[in-house]
Formats: sequence, structure tokens, C-alpha cells
Amino acid sequence: MKRLLIPAGVLVFLLITGFLTFEPVPYRVAFDMTSHDTVDHKIVLRWANEVLNADPNAKVEIVFYGKSLDMLVKDRSTVADGIAKLMTKDNVALNVCAVALKNNNIDKSQLLPGIKTVPDGIYELVQRQHEGWGYIKVSH
Repeated sequence: MKRLLIPAGVLVFLLITGFLTFEPVPYRVAFDMTSHDTVDHKIVLRWANEVLNADPNAKVEIVFYGKSLDMLVKDRSTVADGIAKLMTKDNVALNVCAVALKNNNIDKSQLLPGIKTVPDGIYELVQRQHEGWGYIKVSH
């Protein structure tokens, strides 16, 4: 009889101390977007939407730098409608690197509505990874 009590006691101890509690990992994804390729522009929007369809509470951030900026410029974007739909969600952030804007001679006023700037796109991605976000480099 005592043998049965010892394993049960250990089980109770583990449950009380939280060793066996299940806590799901938050679904947070940062996409690294540097490509000028319009196929990649479509891919990142599809992937972001797939994450949100899998978990409507997921947090998604797309960080743009390098040569990806045409995706965000009003008169150049081939995916402006897709961006507009994605931007209606509170848990989505589309952030462009201020250094990349300067290097590509693009003013913030040229960007599609809702696009925000961050001082340094690479640092933004490093920060998200430090916070435990998943990291996806967009490429095909």
C-alpha cells in the first residue's frame, strides 16, 4: 500500500509545483524581408496570412530592409491590396528600416498607409529573436 502512495505523492508534488503544467508557447513570428522579387512579396503575405489563419491571436511582424522597399511604396507595390488587408489586424506590424529608406532615397510619405519605421531593421529582428519570436527569412 505504501508503494502506491509514494508515486502518487510524487505526482501530487509535481502537479502542485507546476512541473507538469502545460503552457503553450505564444505564436509570434518575425519575417525578414530583403528581396526585390515580387514573388517573395506575395510569399510573405501568404505566409503571414497562414500564420494568422492557424492562430488568429498570433503576432506577426514583417521587417523590411535592403531591396524590398518597392513592396511598400505607393506607386510601386504590386501587393498593395494584400498589405492593406493585412494592416487591418491589430496583431500585425509592418516595419521598414529607416536606414534602408535613407539608402534608397525613399521618404516616409511615399509609403503605403500603416507602415511604420524602425531605426534599424536588423536590430529589430535581433530584438524580436531575443524576446523569443520565431524568425523566418523570406526567400524562394
